[in-house]
This record gives sequence, structure tokens and C-alpha cells, in this order.
Amino acid sequence: MIPLMVDLETEWRGGQNQALLTAKGMLERGHEARLVAIRNSPLAQRATHAGIVVHEVAAGAKRSRAALLLRTLLSENRFDVVHANEPHALTAAWFAGAHKRVPVVVSRRVAYPLKKNALARSRYLKASRILAVSQFVAASVSQSGIPADKVEVLYEGVEVPAAVAPEGRERARQRWGVAANERLLGCVGYLLPEKGQESILRALPEVRGKFPETRLLLAGDGPCRARLEGLVKQLGLQGAVIFAGFVEDVAQAYAALDIFVFPSLAEPLGTSLLAAMAWGLPVLAVASGGVPEYVRDGENGVLVAESDPELAADGLLRLLTSDSLSAELGRNARRTIEGDFSAGRMVENTLNAYQRVIDGA
Repeated sequence: MIPLMVDLETEWRGGQNQALLTAKGMLERGHEARLVAIRNSPLAQRATHAGIVVHEVAAGAKRSRAALLLRTLLSENRFDVVHANEPHALTAAWFAGAHKRVPVVVSRRVAYPLKKNALARSRYLKASRILAVSQFVAASVSQSGIPADKVEVLYEGVEVPAAVAPEGRERARQRWGVAANERLLGCVGYLLPEKGQESILRALPEVRGKFPETRLLLAGDGPCRARLEGLVKQLGLQGAVIFAGFVEDVAQAYAALDIFVFPSLAEPLGTSLLAAMAWGLPVLAVASGGVPEYVRDGENGVLVAESDPELAADGLLRLLTSDSLSAELGRNARRTIEGDFSAGRMVENTLNAYQRVIDGA
């Protein structure tokens, strides 16, 4: 099979990591996956390094440039399917008339409804299949008037790392200046209001009142950083909170943690939470969006009803008070990912979805 993936984002976020994992997995299985991406973007660079054929597009007027490139590629090469990994890619494929030549599938990672105007919706209606990353997202697509037979849930996946050796964990903690006796909570993600980091900061004083050696690592950057830094000063948490910024080697963040927190208000799925579970970390998450589709309270994590400081503090104290509970939840979390949410499982499910649209099923 020869799939052509298209992603026109210039930043490195969860969707771009999923595109890279998918393309790499297909190559490993003998499929000649190719990629259209923005020139010198993190995705283009990492894909090239991984041995994937990348057709690059200049960032300016990226959709029209990508559409012209797609027309050329589709006229000169045989592709079995075009996979638009994000909305700009879908627009470019639509401009190029890709759906008239091969089946087009599009990933949907956000849960807000599709735009109501006919021009915007027609892009999705022309696609053979919309691959929603969770039941939560699939419901929002169907509620936008897209026929149910065009929507399929395809959960994203993450790589399952090898167990961390004690010396590796020690090095990771040293990188962030964390002492051996300290308990490190952590959150990996863009700093935005809807990601809920504020609720964890407001929960921290109560947690530290009972476990004063507890600290918080925020790995990621974003427009809310200055406001969150101001809140840390307001709460008197200087020294207790580490703002790591964008972390290139995010494995060093996961390896250092004792507990992972995921306070997002309504996450479509949550790949950083999936990754934390793959590391075998006990997790505290908000039961919203797609999260309850794989995190089960008391079985493989702790769920709270909403992104609320008091609820977060109660959940964190539940984990910090019982090392045996934390260890059991971490083990079960890793098993959940190994069974249903690994990168390998995602690649196989994607290939099966491609085959169904190629077969007209």
C-alpha cells in the first residue's frame, strides 16, 4: 500500500507526533508511506531523519502551494489513499481535487462542531472517511450533520518505553533539580486555559500542607505561562514549581515523575496522558472528553469529576498517601496502553481503515 500523508502544521504537537509514528510504523511493515509537510518544520525534519520520503511545501500560502504539489504528485505517482492529518491539509487536498483520484481520509482531533457554512463542511463531506480520535470526537462530528457511515473511531497510540533503570531515573530527576526525598508531580502539554494547569497550581498548597516535599513540573510552553508564573508567586510556591518550557526530549520529563496530572477541561483524547500511562505512572485526570474511554477510576488511574483545585488535591493526596495503590494503578495503566493504545496497534488500525475505504466498505 502507498499512502500519502499530508500535514501542514509548523509546530510540533500531538497530531504531528501521531503522523510521524504512523508513517514510521507503515514503513516498518513494508508500506511506502510518503509525507507532504512544511519545509523545515519539526515534522518534516524528524520524518526525513526517520527515512520517510518528504515532499516539502513553503510556509507562505501553504494550502494553495500544497494543493498544487498534491495535483502534481497524484498525476505522476500511484497512491492508494491520501490522509489529511489536520484541517489545513484537508483544505489543500480538497483544492487539489484529490477525492476525484483516490480515497481521502481525514483525522479529526478536536471536539468542537464542524463549521455550519456549506463551503467548510463540503471538505469533510468529500472525504471517504473521518477518523475521529475518540467516541467523544466522533459524536461531535455526527452532531454536525456528517453521515454516520463516514465517521470511524481510530484511537491514537504511543510508544511503550522500556522500564527505566534507577540510574536513568536519577539522571532525569537531577536534570530538573529534584532531590531523592521529593515527590514530583508533572504535567506535559501546551500552557492554555483549557488545559487546566491553574487548577493543579491552586491544589498544590493543600497537597504540600501534608506532603511538603512535593513539587510540580510543567513541561511545555504557551500563552498562559506568564499568568501561571504570576499565580505561583501569588500562592507562595516559588521553588515548588518547575517551568521547564518546551522539552525536546520529553522522555526525560516522564522518567523523572512520581505522578502524572492531566487536568484538561475537555480533552478529545490526550496523547500526553496515554504516554504517561505507557511509562507506568499513576495518573490523576479529569473525567471529561475522551479520557473516560480509557482511564477507569481506581483501576488504572484516578479520575475527578472536573478541573477543580479541591478535587485535584483530594485525588493527589489519595495517591501520595498510598504507595501500593500508586504502584498498582501505574502497572495497570501500562497494561492498558500495551493492550489497546500502543503505536503498533494504532498503525494496524490505520492500515485497516485505509483498506476499508480502498475497498469501498
